[in-house]
Amino acid sequence: MTGGGRESEGGEEEVRGARRIPGPRGAADDLDLASVPLPPLPPPGGTAPDEAVPEQSQPASASGDAPETPESDAGAPEPDPGPGPAAEAWPETDPGPEAEPADGHPRPAAPEWDPTGPAAEAWPDPDREPEPADGTPEPHAPDPLVSSAPVVLPHQVLKALLGAWALSACSAEETAAVEDHLTGCAPCADEALRLRDAVGLLHTDGSLDLDPTLRTRVLDGCFGRRPARIPVPEWAAPYDAETARLDALLRDIGDSEWHAPVRLQWFEEERQVSRRTTVAGVIGHLMAVDGLLSAALGLDDPLDDGKTPLDPTERTETYWSATRRPPTRAVREPWRAQSHELIRTASFAGRNVAETSVSYGAFALPLQDAALDRAFECWVHGGDIADAVDYPYPAPSAAHLHRMIDLAARMLPAALAGRRSAGLAGPAKDLVAAGAPGRSLHLEIEGHGGGDWYIALDSPAAVGAPERAVAQVALDGVEFCRLVAGHISPVEAAAGQEGDREAIRDVLFAAASLSRL
Repeated sequence: MTGGGRESEGGEEEVRGARRIPGPRGAADDLDLASVPLPPLPPPGGTAPDEAVPEQSQPASASGDAPETPESDAGAPEPDPGPGPAAEAWPETDPGPEAEPADGHPRPAAPEWDPTGPAAEAWPDPDREPEPADGTPEPHAPDPLVSSAPVVLPHQVLKALLGAWALSACSAEETAAVEDHLTGCAPCADEALRLRDAVGLLHTDGSLDLDPTLRTRVLDGCFGRRPARIPVPEWAAPYDAETARLDALLRDIGDSEWHAPVRLQWFEEERQVSRRTTVAGVIGHLMAVDGLLSAALGLDDPLDDGKTPLDPTERTETYWSATRRPPTRAVREPWRAQSHELIRTASFAGRNVAETSVSYGAFALPLQDAALDRAFECWVHGGDIADAVDYPYPAPSAAHLHRMIDLAARMLPAALAGRRSAGLAGPAKDLVAAGAPGRSLHLEIEGHGGGDWYIALDSPAAVGAPERAVAQVALDGVEFCRLVAGHISPVEAAAGQEGDREAIRDVLFAAASLSRL
């Protein structure tokens, strides 16, 4: 092929000035700027029209000839100026060997890159932000605003989200939508309020066991609104509460736990003794001794066979020996039915039965004190069962515990006289007439259900008085009850002591002697 009367070198057929088909161009994000050769610089002179890089003129030959002018190629077609500014920014690249010009003159070597030259302006820097024409830096564009308007959701969807909203488990958009909906929907607002109140009852760090005073508070609230037509007598309230607490414990334990071993402890003849049984055996023991109160009220005695003894220990042994098989949870129903019947009968009888005598064999108590005694034993043995099955079992309410401590304090002078008769206590030092103040010990009970009592030391008929106090003992309320129940010895009792040491020792041992099976 000829061009300008000369054969092209290299044997390549090429039409001078013909347009080349550009190769595929990559996107700006995919371009590796380090691998792209820098574009050749234009020759010195004026800029091409429209700010485009002009097509390179024919370079001079090695002998120094000037490049041909465009008039010498007037017969050749005009080269296409290119597609525009995009072609300037992304120059064509040819991975193969570059063809020689048709006139046979070699191309000049590319000059060194000048970052301040005109070609550098045509090559965009992806890391540099464009500047306005006046040279002042363009202010940073603000971040796009996110709409805070609540999402519009259907009523049913918003109603279904109320539970998650109450638990604070909704997203920000859902929370805004629900709260916007609650301002205009009264039924959903009421439901949301109830759910939030319910969530407030979920205490993850608290115990799952109910407050022991909950039952009393609920009943007080109910009776305050509508008093019972036939109320439970005040003296029977501790027995009613303790049997209910023990029954709640028994409902929670499994069948196998009814056979869990339980060790019953009491104090006898200056020493501590114990007896092993099971949870079911303890309930049978309580039912056997409660039969004494049933007999006093004219109810059926579960052991009434004509030869039943009155002593609590003997009654228990009789019940256990009469049981052919080890007792199971089946014993709970008759025990609970018996306690309900006792409370019901006492409530209907009212004050007429409060002073009814209940015989325990060696001694007797009025029914109101016998009910307190049974409430005390129900709590103590409930604690024994709770220890055996690893169940929390707090002390009774302060009012009920105070009444139990008061009963024990009133029984101490007689117990002290009995020990003196058996030679287990020191002799009386100052006998006085019945009803007169005698030597006394100040019993100070601290904490839960506490108070102050003055125990007559020399005669059960004497009256304890502060002015005749010769000693003082301070004990915690629950600790004193454990001493009376025989669960700790008098030596182990953590007591603050002051005054007559012999009187203090006699009273502490007399308190322990009140315990029994």
